[in-house]
Amino acid sequence: MIKVNQNKGALYNQVDGRVLKLAIKEEKTPRVTLSFYRYIPFPDPENFRIELFLTWNHLGVLGRTYVAREGINAQISVPEANFEAFKNHLETIPQLQHLRLNIAVEDDGKSFFKLKIKIKEKLVADGLAEGELDLSRRGIHLKAQEFNQLGTHPESVVVDMRNHYESRIGHFEGAIRPDVDTFRESLPLVVEMLADHKDKPVLMYCTGGIRCEKASAYLIQHGFQEVYQLDGGIINYAHEIAANGIENKFRGKNFVFDERLAESISEEVLATCDQCGAPCDAYTNCQHVACNMLFIQCPECAAHFDGCCSDTCKDIFHLPEETQKAMRRGVDAGVRIFSKGRFAQRR
Repeated sequence: MIKVNQNKGALYNQVDGRVLKLAIKEEKTPRVTLSFYRYIPFPDPENFRIELFLTWNHLGVLGRTYVAREGINAQISVPEANFEAFKNHLETIPQLQHLRLNIAVEDDGKSFFKLKIKIKEKLVADGLAEGELDLSRRGIHLKAQEFNQLGTHPESVVVDMRNHYESRIGHFEGAIRPDVDTFRESLPLVVEMLADHKDKPVLMYCTGGIRCEKASAYLIQHGFQEVYQLDGGIINYAHEIAANGIENKFRGKNFVFDERLAESISEEVLATCDQCGAPCDAYTNCQHVACNMLFIQCPECAAHFDGCCSDTCKDIFHLPEETQKAMRRGVDAGVRIFSKGRFAQRR
């Protein structure tokens, strides 16, 4: 539990993020990293957010959670000692009873360093107008074995509903992988790409399932007849194949949106270092704070560039901190992701 500001319900951390990162790295308390979501109405998301923050902060929960009128999406870590108390708390909330908790595949307990609960317009930004998407008609959920079997049918089409930098380090065999930066870009593009497959089985997957809920509904509204989605996403798939001795059809790593950045599902390395081209699938962020580029870097290049994406960033990274602060004052670098695809010219 850390110190928070509770003025007028504006709950947020008061401790510097760098201090929190160092603290979590040194923490010895075993933690469970998990995620969950549910599309269900929350008429008063602000008060619900306050309730969650106060309870979860007391339980030592860290991570990122979005609350919207359409539901909740959480990626968090919980101290093992408080895990049962955390689950019991969820059961006291009618909208969150009987949730499936997607437990991380690989977990060192260092996935998050602070608690953030934010109000969002949408759990997943889809670019659609309010009420345009009918979430009551979604794709049929498939367990791991069912997904494997139907996915190998000659008429089936498997679609990765994640962004290009996610599928770059890991994906299902033969999956269509749209070259997109955001989920909202993928929806119309996938409909266009699959225009000739509206009468064939379409199997989609994502990290934990939340994007496929919307994507499957979107395809159904656009005339697709057989739409399926991987139940619980890649995370749940990994647990099911391990528990039941099912063949693994996923190759490489599963990208995750926390300090770990990825977790291994198979041993294959599918990507290459963005600086030297050597086989590598280790994502990192440029150590030059104002850049913060997300890119793949092998150990040799990490040593040569001191964890930076270029010589320019390396030179700035070694300047005094006050000089760096002055250089980035008033500059918003935005979200920067290395890409050799069609979006590379935008960066």
